[in-house]
Amino acid sequence: MIKSALIAYAIFACLSVVLYLPKLIQLCYAFKKPPYLTAKQKRRIALVIPARNESRIIGDLFDSILQQTYDRDYFDVNVIVKEETDPTVERARALGMNVFVVPDQTCKGAALDGYFKQLSKERFSAYDAFVIVDADAVLRPDYVSELNNALEHDFQIFLSRKLIKNYLGDRNSRTVFSNCSALVYPMLDDLSNTYRTKKGIPLNMCGQGMMIRREVIERIGGWPYRTLTEDYELRMDCFLKGFTSMYYPYAVIYTEEVLRHKDSYTRRLRWVTGFSQCDRMYKKNIKKQVRDRGAINAGEFEYFFSLYPLILFIVTTVLAMCVGAGFSIYYAYRGDPLWNDALLLLTVMPFGIMYLFVFLYCLLAMLAYRDAFRPLSLGEKIVTLIVAPFFQLEYFPIFIQSRVYSRTSLEWEQTARVEYKRKSEK
Repeated sequence: MIKSALIAYAIFACLSVVLYLPKLIQLCYAFKKPPYLTAKQKRRIALVIPARNESRIIGDLFDSILQQTYDRDYFDVNVIVKEETDPTVERARALGMNVFVVPDQTCKGAALDGYFKQLSKERFSAYDAFVIVDADAVLRPDYVSELNNALEHDFQIFLSRKLIKNYLGDRNSRTVFSNCSALVYPMLDDLSNTYRTKKGIPLNMCGQGMMIRREVIERIGGWPYRTLTEDYELRMDCFLKGFTSMYYPYAVIYTEEVLRHKDSYTRRLRWVTGFSQCDRMYKKNIKKQVRDRGAINAGEFEYFFSLYPLILFIVTTVLAMCVGAGFSIYYAYRGDPLWNDALLLLTVMPFGIMYLFVFLYCLLAMLAYRDAFRPLSLGEKIVTLIVAPFFQLEYFPIFIQSRVYSRTSLEWEQTARVEYKRKSEK
């Protein structure tokens, strides 16, 4: 029985690896940067900052905006708050920034839509592109200049490179959980979106540091997205409306990561729940589009089928572990020494193989992200790599849990904020 179960596991595990090979080829693009173009003109760019109740932490962002090398006459800062009494209002206006009060905002998407609805036609048409920046971010001094360079490329949506704001502070500004969470960005961008850019496939969107040309906002009529992941919802719309997107690694924004595991788990649950909501809302229309066209393109194929090999491998491994545990208990109860073989071959070994694969993937992500992790000590990097596979494997129960929440309503919440002194202040 043990041998038969082991053979079945080996067959399905090998099949999932074979099916995943095309995805492995994509990883080679992680170390290829797009061509660098220098802008031939200065375009007008609007920074759009949803800042509801963010007065405590928005100071670092404002400081970084004041240090931008791009001509201040060519970019505006538009801050969105919920109430006129928000302390951010006075601070933003004192720095010459525009403030928009959107009292009925119930989510980030509603805040953005309220902003676009308040813009006059003249003011809206004056901008070439809009950049969504979260209030907890910090911008590299050449950030807006690089975004202007990005607009030389013939794409409609651009994603910035995300580095970690926590690493601008001292050792207390980061934990092993924030370090593990930081690996999400190279996994989404360097290991995935670089390839998608090359092949014209809609990117996995991240609203933080996302630049959208004016023509896109005109076509979608403001910001109509209301799920927990309004940025991923835009990706779904890219399949239907044909918007093109580019991962642009030369524009760097620093984003904040939560310190506690509990906060990280809650945030990831919201993400995956939002993905489930978007799939339920858009998948039928994308399938209809494929049927009407009579053919499936590379982006649609990836969207529908890319996760199946991974799911097959995880489910097969979990089942093998459960069977192994069952056999081990059964044989131990009978006093049969085979319990040891069942435990090692069908429980410990499958988990070890799964852990090794995820470990190697995390290692590759860390290599692609090595400049971001430079502030970490060798010990921190080793601990992060050891813990990261467990952190990533948590997405399996999170995915299951999200299928329940996707048909209910998780609230739009602010995550716990990190308080620290920047290195320049120490």
